[in-house]
Amino acid sequence: MAAATRGCRPWGSLLGLLGLVSTAAAAWDLASLRCNLGAFCECDFRPDLPGLECDLAQHLAGQHLAKALVVKALKAFVRDPAPTKPLVLSLHGWTGTGKSYVSSLLAHYLFQGGLRSPRVHHFSPVLHFPHPSHIERYKKDLKSWVQGNLTACGRSLFLFDEMDKMPPGLMEVLRPFLGSSWVVYGTNYRKAIFIFISNTGGEQINQVALEAWRSRRDREEILLQELEPVISRAVLDNPHHGFSNSGIMEERLLDAVVPFLPLQRHHVRHCVLNELAQLGLEPRDEVVQAVLDSTTFFPEDEQLFSSNGCKTVASRIAFFL
Repeated sequence: MAAATRGCRPWGSLLGLLGLVSTAAAAWDLASLRCNLGAFCECDFRPDLPGLECDLAQHLAGQHLAKALVVKALKAFVRDPAPTKPLVLSLHGWTGTGKSYVSSLLAHYLFQGGLRSPRVHHFSPVLHFPHPSHIERYKKDLKSWVQGNLTACGRSLFLFDEMDKMPPGLMEVLRPFLGSSWVVYGTNYRKAIFIFISNTGGEQINQVALEAWRSRRDREEILLQELEPVISRAVLDNPHHGFSNSGIMEERLLDAVVPFLPLQRHHVRHCVLNELAQLGLEPRDEVVQAVLDSTTFFPEDEQLFSSNGCKTVASRIAFFL
């Protein structure tokens, strides 16, 4: 655990980011040379798995399954010098439970430039695929973008946000890139990472968590085996999900379905304290309580889970300071 502590940097910390850059600077010239020697370019790839594990442990509230799955999958993938397929993760859960936060941490701890790295590619349906009538053009562009970037550098991270809003049929063009074939379209792609994020399955996850609470089961006793089938069914039954008619789930191209549980009051409190620490402020009981009092919880009778998770914590803190 001491090693993890040394590797852990506060998320958003300027000093942490400067430290990451300075650590990599000495090796940059050699890495740049390696980049010019072939398609197995790893020039911006600087995995810090102890740092990632420490950050998840300190700052990701209430997500024992997500932490375990993400860390296990990444360790196996990063340590394999010749993976047989890309790493493909699908993150599912209610809004504000940490899906986007985890994807940001992956970029931060795997690539020197984090989300600003030229090897990290973030797609949003609202920004990049806003018009369903242009689906054929989007397919061509997306295939070309993925293929071109993997040709330039096999160590690339592709993030697909709001899969619930992706144009139907678009993700079909990714299917050849996600399997275990040796090459696709002349491109080696087996060292790439694909992350898909959606709210689909969130209601089903919430129901399992609620039933566990009503049965007086400890939250940490909830198993992946309870959640994975209901999430998969929710995705397959949703014609508006990006995986619909893509073959990605049917052909078992996902390495892990990662569930994010709904957050309870003490998890939101944890987020408030983290946010205050990031702002360099001492914990103030009146601010913490004001944020909790302004947060909506459900179901109506139990008032157990936060309706927005930790998504609005930062803005609420600013209001009450």
